[in-house]
Amino acid sequence: MKTQYFKQKILNQYLISVLSVVIMASLCYLSMEFIGYRSVALLLLATVSVLAILFSVFPVLLAATLSALIWDYFFIPPHFTLHIDSSEDVLMLLMYFVIALINGVLTSKFRQLEKLEFQKEERQNTIKLYKTLFDSISHELRTPISAIVGASDNLIQNNHKLTDDNKNNLFNEISIAAFRLNRLIDNLLNMQRLESGLLKIKLDWCDINELINSPINRLNEELSNHTIRIQIQQDFPLVKLDFGLIEQALFNILHNASLYTPIKSTISIDCTFANEQTCIVISDNGNGFTNTKLTNVFTKFQNTKKSGGTGLGLSIVKGFVEAHNGKIIVENNIPSGIKFTILLPTESYKITDNKYFSEISL
Repeated sequence: MKTQYFKQKILNQYLISVLSVVIMASLCYLSMEFIGYRSVALLLLATVSVLAILFSVFPVLLAATLSALIWDYFFIPPHFTLHIDSSEDVLMLLMYFVIALINGVLTSKFRQLEKLEFQKEERQNTIKLYKTLFDSISHELRTPISAIVGASDNLIQNNHKLTDDNKNNLFNEISIAAFRLNRLIDNLLNMQRLESGLLKIKLDWCDINELINSPINRLNEELSNHTIRIQIQQDFPLVKLDFGLIEQALFNILHNASLYTPIKSTISIDCTFANEQTCIVISDNGNGFTNTKLTNVFTKFQNTKKSGGTGLGLSIVKGFVEAHNGKIIVENNIPSGIKFTILLPTESYKITDNKYFSEISL
């Protein structure tokens, strides 16, 4: 399949090269009375130069050879013959042919070198990213795995010596570590789906109340020392989106808020709908971000040094939102904290007239 595609691509280059030279020669022929046959050489040479920038070497060599023959046959006196009377014109034709060939070959070679250099730089960046990823994953894996192994070993070896409270605490440690591992694997799989281009959204009608409360319930323990404030616009309709992707995006933002905001901070979630667009604003009254952090907040691996995580959570949020043709904006909240605004174009279906507002201390 790849071989066939490559052959078709080269064939197209040959075809375009020939057509480009013929079209330029035709235009020059129609205006030769005004520009002179020597100027035609410069225009044909310019055409070959442009082709050399775009195509590989052999189509360019064909264009250079064809342009020299056309210039000789149609433009150099006597016309419609390859015979040349003037020795000066013979020299010009030879110089044109040499310059066109050299220009085409050198430009193509330069493009190849640029491509190789780009691939080398891209490979180095990829290696650097993977090293960062593996370093962060090794840290992330080591902590929950150590907790699971330690607690399990303790349960196995000291089962008869442990009280029920001790056993419950160890079971709780295993559960927390397992959820942390599951979160890491989810983020890695989601990033792989985004970067491979295989992510396909599955739109379905969603209740905004369920969409907001689901990630809050999943983060019940992490948000236990925060105040969660939810406000949803009156008459909010059912909206059509991929519940799983947007729920995970909200989960990642809220999880970040649980990590980076001080204890007893307030995390607010405001939802509005207008002009077939769902707007979800998640804000807090924590410390906010520096300007540098604000610029790179959606860049992979930005949080690895501080939190020990993989730094993939907010990158995934951006990817999931953009998969819906949506937009996410991050800015410092006033007077303090951070604010994420998610804008999603959504179909709607109105079924209720209830206003939902709650303030919950978890």
